[in-house]
Amino acid sequence: MTGMTRSSEGLDARRRKLLFRSWHRGMREMDLILGSFADAEISALTEAEIEQYEMLLDISDTELLPWITGERAIPETSRTDILLKVLAFRQAMNFRN
Repeated sequence: MTGMTRSSEGLDARRRKLLFRSWHRGMREMDLILGSFADAEISALTEAEIEQYEMLLDISDTELLPWITGERAIPETSRTDILLKVLAFRQAMNFRN
């Protein structure tokens, strides 16, 4: 079981691939963070956000997780709108649980 709650039905091929990649990172913590984000937001992302999200998914879990958890500062060159959106989503999730 992946934890995925959203069907890829109705998504274009690019978004389906991103949804799958979000839930199959290799590190369970990242699967849950990015997979949940993708479930909730993938269909509403703009083309610019999709491009940024593709680049975000290319970053290794060991580099990305400390940014998302706040253990390490995010390099200015990596501080994109989509990463800030993921951080806000994660923050909102923490308040719901």
